[in-house]
Amino acid sequence: MGEGAGRGAGSVARGVFAWVGTLLGAAVVLFALLAPDRLTQFGPAAFARVPIEGLLLVAVFLAVRGRMRIAVLAVAGVVLGVLVVIRLFNLGFYTALGRPFDPVLDWVLLRPAFGLVSSSAGRPAAIGVAVVLGAVVLSVPVVMTLTLRRLGRLALRHPVATTRGAAVLAAVWAVCAVLNLQAAHGLPVASDSATGTLGDQVSLVRRDIDDAKRFGDQAAEDAFRDKPGAQLLTALRGKDVLFMFVESYGRDAVHNPPFAAQVGATLDDGTRRLGAAGFGARSALLTSPTFGGGSWLAHDTLLSGLWVNNQRRSDTLLAGDRFTLNAAFRRAGWRVAGMMPANDRDWPEGRFFQYHEFYDSRNIGYRGPKFSYVPVPDQFTLAAFQRLERGPGHRPVMGEIPLVSSHAPWTPIPRMVGWDEVGDGTVYDSMSTAGDPPDVAWRTPEKVRTAYRNAIVYSLSSIISYIERYGDDNLVVVFLGDHQPSPVIVGDTLNRDVPITIVAHDPKVLERISGWGWQNGLRPDQRAPVWRMDAFRDRFLTAYA
Repeated sequence: MGEGAGRGAGSVARGVFAWVGTLLGAAVVLFALLAPDRLTQFGPAAFARVPIEGLLLVAVFLAVRGRMRIAVLAVAGVVLGVLVVIRLFNLGFYTALGRPFDPVLDWVLLRPAFGLVSSSAGRPAAIGVAVVLGAVVLSVPVVMTLTLRRLGRLALRHPVATTRGAAVLAAVWAVCAVLNLQAAHGLPVASDSATGTLGDQVSLVRRDIDDAKRFGDQAAEDAFRDKPGAQLLTALRGKDVLFMFVESYGRDAVHNPPFAAQVGATLDDGTRRLGAAGFGARSALLTSPTFGGGSWLAHDTLLSGLWVNNQRRSDTLLAGDRFTLNAAFRRAGWRVAGMMPANDRDWPEGRFFQYHEFYDSRNIGYRGPKFSYVPVPDQFTLAAFQRLERGPGHRPVMGEIPLVSSHAPWTPIPRMVGWDEVGDGTVYDSMSTAGDPPDVAWRTPEKVRTAYRNAIVYSLSSIISYIERYGDDNLVVVFLGDHQPSPVIVGDTLNRDVPITIVAHDPKVLERISGWGWQNGLRPDQRAPVWRMDAFRDRFLTAYA
């Protein structure tokens, strides 16, 4: 009697495990067919929909016989497995960059993503994430195929119920499609999400292939390529012209209420302070080719006058001989210097931009601590450029200077010190552990947005203070954002605009751009002119020719 009871309990347990396994399998299939691309759309409504692809799979499976059923499930398992991987990548890319994953061009981003996770959470965590990601990519198609085989056996044991259930759901799908019923905003009950996602990926591949020739043709058209140096930048002769890219400094920083009060106050105070020192400023907005990351695409776009919105375009640009702003300044007689404080290795692309001198974190004399991802604080970067390139009797210099203290994860952030205190950076030793570490700051949206705001304020304060301290009649500063911060900060916005400001002591410099309609001061408001970033090079060269 005891043995019979034991066998009965074991049978019940096996039955429970079987049903649990079946339900989990169904949930995995529904995730593949219905999962949205954005975290903000996740919820019960996203999965309270009817996927047409699932109904078609059931119909085909029941219509075929024998080995064909095995083949159908094998093909479907691989396709759905690939779909799950795409959805996971899309989810990550929409969260970080506000766009879908590009299967041709985006693999290059894995390395900087590893670096960001490593600097924020530690190298072991980054390795763990990489291992998990690799395991998922390799195992999901296999798991999906085994899951479909399990569900297929269940369907064959209950063919009548399966057929009737599929027919009812097909009718529901048709009615909801005709009425355009929504489970939630942007999530129709009659779903064809899986087909749309796969179709989008195919379209991206086709677009990437067609784009290469089109971009090459655009790069070949250049009204300034053959201009002699004597005709270039004549209105800026004798000036030091510094282009400063402020990481993640987007329109939202100056217009979105969670940030605008403090950032706007910093800019308005800077306008007053610089005005008292004799400096004028004009500001507007540029539409960046990238969002949430890919800063180098913005650099390429501004300096080349071409719309460089993906890695293939960047590679094509750097392999060619496009006439950049750097080249124009060099041809016109300026010394051209680049300072990339986030770089910790050789950068062969620097040859394309024709620097006379190139600096990175290894050769600017910094002996202080890292601030999470950021190897060098912005104030030190500017102090180093002043020391290395703008000493007494220096030749007029054009500088390209990315400021990276406002790079994610936006904490910890250094504080401003006296310029005479910057030294070799050891003054920052106690600051690198002050405030919340990234794993704490990222626990709530409020904390991480506060960290972002504080980082932007620090970067802008560094620029304003630098101009106050080291500005003279021959200094011109162009500072701008490279892109908006990630959707973690600004939500699901499609806006890619970034502020841009030109600051000069010599009023003739700003008079040359009076026809642009840019606004006075350091802060562009909602009515400020908006240009595409690739329009800047030609307009700048034209204004100062």
